[in-house]
Amino acid sequence: MGQPTQTSALERVLRRDRAVALAALLGVSLLAWTYLAAGIGMDMKSMSMPDMAMPLDWTPARFGLMFVMWAIMMVAMMLPSAAPMVLLFATIERRRRAASPFRATASFASAYVAVWMSFSVAATVLQWQLDRLALLTPMIATANSVIASIALIAAGGYQFTPLKQACLRGCRSPIEFVCRYWNRGPFGIGLLHGLYCLGCCWMLMLVLFVGGVANLVCVALIASVVLVEKAVPQGKRVSYAVGLVLIGGGAWLLLDRSLTIFLL
Repeated sequence: MGQPTQTSALERVLRRDRAVALAALLGVSLLAWTYLAAGIGMDMKSMSMPDMAMPLDWTPARFGLMFVMWAIMMVAMMLPSAAPMVLLFATIERRRRAASPFRATASFASAYVAVWMSFSVAATVLQWQLDRLALLTPMIATANSVIASIALIAAGGYQFTPLKQACLRGCRSPIEFVCRYWNRGPFGIGLLHGLYCLGCCWMLMLVLFVGGVANLVCVALIASVVLVEKAVPQGKRVSYAVGLVLIGGGAWLLLDRSLTIFLL
């Protein structure tokens, strides 16, 4: 009689833990998407002004503002796809230690987010340099069709590489991943998972410079691709299909550019 009662009590605790962790993840993700939808930090009104054809004056304040935009965008795009791993970690932490898993889970999630914050710094630097060369439109998309086509073909080709597929397998197998690296501790596991996730998705993030960093539809579309790749049973096939679409789009842009030059 005692053992079933204890098991039932543990299951109730686990369900509560998962509910709390899921609510936290959804809350943070919703706030991030709300920020992006409102255009806070991007100053979309000023970006539509004619003088935006000229490069921005990249002061430290401007750089910081763009970094905040990228950082929140990465949270909005990547946190939902990391939710299964975070929830699993919280469950295993509770079962193994028979104690509240929230501190360890927060450490795990913080390390994961830290990886994408580092990527946000690199993306901000890239945006700065492209803008300095007058290669960006007001929507923060490349104004050069050749660069756009090369970026799409490169991103599509990356979908077929062994590195991409190895990182995708790590992201799609949360139980195996957590059990394999449990001895690294919450922060170490989170950091490693973030690196796997970065290896899986970084080229897709660069496609934002083709569709427009300030284009919320483009942001949502890439976030959906990332989520589907990791969540559906045929994620590998989805990855390959996305690769073919990107390569096809890049080739079409290149062909269109060549025909335009030829006809002129």
